[in-house]
Amino acid sequence: MGSGAPSATSKDVDTPTAGQDDSVLLDAYSRTVVSAAARVAPAVVNIDVKQRVNVQRGTRELSGNGSGFIITPDGFILTNSHVVHAANSITVNLPDGREYPAQVTGDDPDTDLAVIRIDAPQLIHVRLADSENLRVGQLVIAIGNPLGFQASVTAGVISALGRSMHAQSGRLIDNIVQTDAALNPGNSGGPLVNSAGEVVGVNTAMIRPAQGICFAIASNTARLVAGWLIRDGRIRRGYIGVAGQNVPIHRRIIRFYRLPLETGVLVVSIEKNSPAERAGLREGDLMVAFNGQPIGSVHDLHKILVGEQIGVSASLTVIRHTEKLELSILPAESRSE
Repeated sequence: MGSGAPSATSKDVDTPTAGQDDSVLLDAYSRTVVSAAARVAPAVVNIDVKQRVNVQRGTRELSGNGSGFIITPDGFILTNSHVVHAANSITVNLPDGREYPAQVTGDDPDTDLAVIRIDAPQLIHVRLADSENLRVGQLVIAIGNPLGFQASVTAGVISALGRSMHAQSGRLIDNIVQTDAALNPGNSGGPLVNSAGEVVGVNTAMIRPAQGICFAIASNTARLVAGWLIRDGRIRRGYIGVAGQNVPIHRRIIRFYRLPLETGVLVVSIEKNSPAERAGLREGDLMVAFNGQPIGSVHDLHKILVGEQIGVSASLTVIRHTEKLELSILPAESRSE
């Protein structure tokens, strides 16, 4: 036969099979998880606590444990409030085997966050990312000490954003991150990490007996709360009595009212006899500014409602249907204080 062009069935170049493609993708996924875990794991600690409780015949000492992670080189550690609240003694175990006593710097049950501190040299700390950049479906990694198994790593995705859940104090925590990265008792207080090895949340809860429904406190909330706890040891928090959710604003409303942000806070529910109810706020209102400061998220509102705004009359700008309204509101101090 003559030497013509290669036939359509000839294979001069190996073509990857579907199985080979899966292998390449799995390797890339694995490398991402391995890299992120390697960056963060040296800063993740195991926290052992002891608490004395009153019983019929005196007192009894209870033991518990949880996770935390180092956020500064001088020993400040972020964890959950429910891990260390009312503890009589706290011991921190570092990944390298060192063990140190810890003291509570500040505790905020309303957000289920606490900061403790150890006096130790050569500490590795993590970076808190901007949780406003999170997207549903994004890869995340949870690191902690579930059931005493130190430095356990699980991976999953962001399942939903903007969830709300009740803290043990009864207060509703807004802007919660939902993930399917597996959490178990002992994971509480550990970091939820993005593919770059940055902390995007503080793992706090899972729903039992459901599988794959776990929650973390967003890193922006954690950064705000940790800053106040380190500075003052407590948070004097303003309270207006609403549960809110971050939502996009329709472009026509943005253009018509020349709003500076494309998102606002939707009022999901209002507490009875609260400052919000007295101000005339309604469910379905969209909060877009407080005293002239734009509100693009629940986090923005929380930042404004700390300290100086308590007991001071303020202007709350809302969009009701398509109408822009200015309401006068008097934030009170949080009932838990």
